[in-house]
This record gives sequence, structure tokens and C-alpha cells, in this order.
Amino acid sequence: MLPKALRNLIESLGKLPGVGSRTAERYALALLKSDHKLTEDLSANIKNLHANIAYCEKTFALVDAGETISSLYSNPERNKKQVAVVAQPLDIISLENVGNYKGTYHVLGGLISPLDNISPEQLTIKQLVDRVNNDSVEEIILALNASVEGESTAIYIQRQLADKDVKITRLARGLPVGVDLEYADQSTLSRALEGRTTLS
Repeated sequence: MLPKALRNLIESLGKLPGVGSRTAERYALALLKSDHKLTEDLSANIKNLHANIAYCEKTFALVDAGETISSLYSNPERNKKQVAVVAQPLDIISLENVGNYKGTYHVLGGLISPLDNISPEQLTIKQLVDRVNNDSVEEIILALNASVEGESTAIYIQRQLADKDVKITRLARGLPVGVDLEYADQSTLSRALEGRTTLS
């Protein structure tokens, strides 16, 4: 019913995470109707993606090809003794957008997940331990997802650093602004109670 080129594009787009068949069809049709320049630019950007991106040797954040160290690490105004541990490179953007974090980062490259065949050895946990030693890190901030995989990874990292003289903290978790208590799940309420603060 559809030309082969369009079917192939729909199939390719449908392989992206979070893109179902209907969304893939809409994207493909939008690209078909768009200006040729847009599709040419998109094609070129996709083609050059892997060749033009590398990983920082220290933080494992994304950098331009040819760079070895991220500016988030090399910047002398960054506190190398404070490291926020995140699962994926894009998690850095969320913390940077807050605007008041001046430490460095460490990207694990995922979370421990036996169901997805992701073991600790596939993540950059060993390199994190090396950084604690080499940079005399004083605080590790575990900025990981509030999920089973995030909890498992946090526990594993804590165990790996148990013999190190480093403070391990987690991002505070609790009730989001605007959420009524009756709609909050038990885990969120439990975290909110644990992280309660004194009113001044």
C-alpha cells in the first residue's frame, strides 16, 4: 500500500525507543512532506553522528570527536572532589540546568539490570573507584533513577566504595510540588518522611 522507501523509513523510525508504529508513520509522512533541505540535513546529521562524537576519558560524558576530556572536568572552576554519578550522558543536562552544581560528573553508561543482561562490569563503576583514588574525591552524589535498577546500582557502588574515605550522598526524594498526598505512592511518601526538614 505504501512505497518501499516510505515503508523502510517507518520501520527504521519504529525501532527508536518510545516510537510506536503510528508515531513512526507520522514522522515519516512529515519528513516526506517537508522541504528537501530538512531531510538532507537530518540524513547528514544521522550519518555523521557516530564519527563526530566521543566520550570523555575521565567522566564518560559526551564530547566532540577529537576531544579527550570534557570541559565539565577540565574547567578549573569545577570542584573535582565532588562527583555526581548519573546513569546516562543526557542526565547531566538536567543537573546543569539547575545552575548551582559546581562539581564534576561520572556517567555510568546505564544501570545494573540482570533482566536486561547489564552487569556491573559493563558500567564504568571501576573507573569511578579509580577517580575516587586519583582525584581524592570527598563526596559522591548518587543522582540515579528512583527505580529498582537505580537502587541496585546505588547499593553496589556503596559496597565498592565502602573502604574509601569518601562521603556518599543521594539526591533528596519526596513529594513533587502540586501533588496531593492521596495521589502519592507509598515509596514517595516514605522518602518524603525520611527526608523531612525542620521549619525555621
